[in-house]
Amino acid sequence: MAEFMYKALELASEALAAQEVPVGCVFVVNGTIVAFSRNSVNFTHNPTRHAEMNCIDFILDYCKTKNIDYHSYFQETSVYVTVEPCIMCAAALHNLSVKEVVYGCGNDRFGGNTVLNVSNFYEYKYKLTGNILADEAMNLLTQFYKGENPNAPKSKVKKKE
Repeated sequence: MAEFMYKALELASEALAAQEVPVGCVFVVNGTIVAFSRNSVNFTHNPTRHAEMNCIDFILDYCKTKNIDYHSYFQETSVYVTVEPCIMCAAALHNLSVKEVVYGCGNDRFGGNTVLNVSNFYEYKYKLTGNILADEAMNLLTQFYKGENPNAPKSKVKKKE
């Protein structure tokens, strides 16, 4: 388990270096990494390009080109991600019926379990395990939020003079 989370942390570090929110993700089937990605929201100017969504798209393309039923493929997939999936990603992973999700640190702003328990909306529920190398994942987030996101919109709050 730690081996896959270390790979996800490596991808999150790459995201940090690219001035993206440092989230990395790997999809694993039968002990083999079948997809991996990091956030690419700023690079693509697309707010849906979270690490999990990038991996999902890769698997969908792979299954299409290999004529594999993606429903059954995702049911064998374990997801390792450095930060608890957001509501959007958690919903997508539930909808695809992944086998399990293992994450590093919690996501108390947008978490698909912490903020809104997305599993309450689905009959199928994946196994969810958290706090795996959480300190390492949180450290990357802390480093990112110490700096300024060059792609964030300018604040509209009026400052007193």
